[in-house]
Amino acid sequence: MEASFEFEAEVRSETGTRVARRLRRELKIPAVLYGGEEQPLPLVLSKPQVDKNLEQEAVYSHILTLKIPGQAPVQAILKEVQRHPSKEAVLHLDFQRVYADEEIRVHVPLHFVNEDTSVGVKKGGIVNHHMVEVEIACLPGQLPEFIEVDLANLDVGESIHLSELKLPEGAKVVELLHGADAPVVTILPPRVETETGESGEGEEAAGEA
Repeated sequence: MEASFEFEAEVRSETGTRVARRLRRELKIPAVLYGGEEQPLPLVLSKPQVDKNLEQEAVYSHILTLKIPGQAPVQAILKEVQRHPSKEAVLHLDFQRVYADEEIRVHVPLHFVNEDTSVGVKKGGIVNHHMVEVEIACLPGQLPEFIEVDLANLDVGESIHLSELKLPEGAKVVELLHGADAPVVTILPPRVETETGESGEGEEAAGEA
């Protein structure tokens, strides 16, 4: 069953750094809802529900429901999560309103399958991931939860590029709109230790002795 996410939020009348710090001490997370023709709306959410929802990878690539007292439920995406640089604690959330007929841009995770049984890995190759997510442009109804990347037939020295990703109909990779068909994953040749490197360490060790 496909995941669904709801956030209960309240409108906050006060804004600013001091207010945000006070809210976080009270186990609340400041947020903002923007998008469309409406003015940005400052919100506050409870920290426990935010932490619980953010534990799931799917929340970042789903259409979410914001429930605000006195208003109809709002459909939105989680556009940005600001975290403390060292503690990883959530400091602020940015939500963007979505409309069925308006294109959105969302970073969608890549799920790599058949890595261990791929042609290249069976030959001793090493899987090198160039990216773990990709920005997609699409209508809300076309938004995938994740994009599967199948490595089964990938051989040593071969790559899968952005243009080869299988997307829902109508969805586009943003980077390709700028003409950059970058590799997503590559299988590198097996590492080979050279005798020169090993003997060099031995000579250095002998010199130190």
